[in-house]
Amino acid sequence: MATGYVRPARPEDAGEIARIQLSTWRTAYRRVLPARALDRLDEAWMADQWRAAIEAPPSPRHRVLVAFEQAESTYLVGFAASGPADEQALAPDEPPLAADVAAVTDLLVEPRWGRRGHGSRLLAASVDLWREDALATAVAWVYDGDPASRKFLGSAGWEPDGATRALDVDDQLIPQHRLHTSL
Repeated sequence: MATGYVRPARPEDAGEIARIQLSTWRTAYRRVLPARALDRLDEAWMADQWRAAIEAPPSPRHRVLVAFEQAESTYLVGFAASGPADEQALAPDEPPLAADVAAVTDLLVEPRWGRRGHGSRLLAASVDLWREDALATAVAWVYDGDPASRKFLGSAGWEPDGATRALDVDDQLIPQHRLHTSL
């Protein structure tokens, strides 16, 4: 029987986090994001960014967590990154969010390891840490073309808060909606 667990990311996890992110984006978002943008992503550069986020986060409340599948071997299968909401969590022309709001910047499980509880474990571990940090609400942006993420977060009680934005990716506007939940 396979089991899983979550722990804080370590610098040596950065390469695998980048591989998972790139693989997942190229699989799950191939119809959402322009192919030319996905093709230009550099895994080594992404690993360097993840290593920096792990080694020198902007605050102690910024965290990267990793999920593992344990079967015959142990595999890193997903990750979550979050911290206090900053300007990246805002819709256009929106005033800053309250100081007690957490923002999910990434929550991905490699598709081949999906539907085994890894996303739920990552989200639950994140919520536990947000509560320890006295955060009261959390927000996350989801692509319009990503019903799986919307359904996953919706099943955990997240709802649209009315905020929308569009990311400019290779001169293509990619619409997003923000979800929120009370902690």
